[in-house]
Amino acid sequence: MNIQKYLAFIKTVDCNSFTKAANVLNYSQSGISRMIADLEEEWNIPLLERDRLGVHLTSDGAVLIPFVRKICEDYRSLQSQVDSLNGLESGLIRIGTFSSVATHWLPNIIKHFQNDYPHVEYELLLGDYTEIESWIIDGRVDCGFITVPTIHKMETFILEKDDLLVILPQNHPLANCEKFPVESLCDYPFMLLEKGAKAQISAIFEQNKIAPDVHFTTWDDYAIMSMVESGLGISILPKLILKRIPYNILVKELNVPAYRNIAFALRDSKTASTVTKKFMEYLQYR
Repeated sequence: MNIQKYLAFIKTVDCNSFTKAANVLNYSQSGISRMIADLEEEWNIPLLERDRLGVHLTSDGAVLIPFVRKICEDYRSLQSQVDSLNGLESGLIRIGTFSSVATHWLPNIIKHFQNDYPHVEYELLLGDYTEIESWIIDGRVDCGFITVPTIHKMETFILEKDDLLVILPQNHPLANCEKFPVESLCDYPFMLLEKGAKAQISAIFEQNKIAPDVHFTTWDDYAIMSMVESGLGISILPKLILKRIPYNILVKELNVPAYRNIAFALRDSKTASTVTKKFMEYLQYR
């Protein structure tokens, strides 16, 4: 039984619209339509009729919806009772994250959380910003670390402004500069850390009307540091990634503002699990 499909059916009927139901439930319109189509296929019964005035129950749909409402009400009661009985004696939290947060923030957050709730289990999914957003929207993870602004509509809590810094090989001609001139990014081979729809470093290029000579593009920050150390070029990486540098490279601020806003995100805090809500209280230990 997929309770989300039942909720999508009820909300579409109540709103008389796929679009309005999608906005309320923080899904895409196509996602709502797909869930209802799945129910119609599963039950072999047409549930809704569509016309220019909106969405309406079929006669069979009108017979079934009271039962669907009852199931959802009972499920909420069951979940509330389970949470009450268990407290946080057990549970699973699924977290979407990218590598720098997984490396430098999560160990300390989880350490403090585990001291208080030792039987909670964790599932970490590593991805890029857009993948993590999709996992949150689709329910693949309970919460995640992303950057804002987001592509999808979701609830976000900004945690930190993370500067974007230039990295250079030790023998670089600008090794002694106080701040790296943004226009000089065009003078040397560039290693680009990028993947997905959110192009934060490319945005720096666009904002400053420059076009660096990109020799290599990857989402592996350690590969970029290794290549820079070998003298293959320069790059820009977030400060959090550079917290503990295992390579012999130089780090410089740009002479223009450059940063990313790291946020904690979930689809809706009102419907978040008890363990997810409690986990949020421990983000301070990052």
